[in-house]
Amino acid sequence: MATQINVESIPTKDGFSCQVEIQEARGTSSHLVRVTEEELVRYGHGRGVEELVRASFRFLLEREPPSSILHAFDLSTISRYFPEFQELV
Repeated sequence: MATQINVESIPTKDGFSCQVEIQEARGTSSHLVRVTEEELVRYGHGRGVEELVRASFRFLLEREPPSSILHAFDLSTISRYFPEFQELV
């Protein structure tokens, strides 16, 4: 089974709250990602929020297993752990 990344976003007063589910052969993990309007502009490069979050999780999954990904975080948190995030997403 190929890894599937499902993203559902809900608008908030500051941006978006995104529920992410990663499905793979070993199981499923769920994550909550907060994306501000500023982060969408900075990292999105014209993409929608769900597409940006899906690309961000592909980036993370290339570097760590789903069990190592925080269960809830702000999108910009990724760049604290992986400085190359902004250039590669």
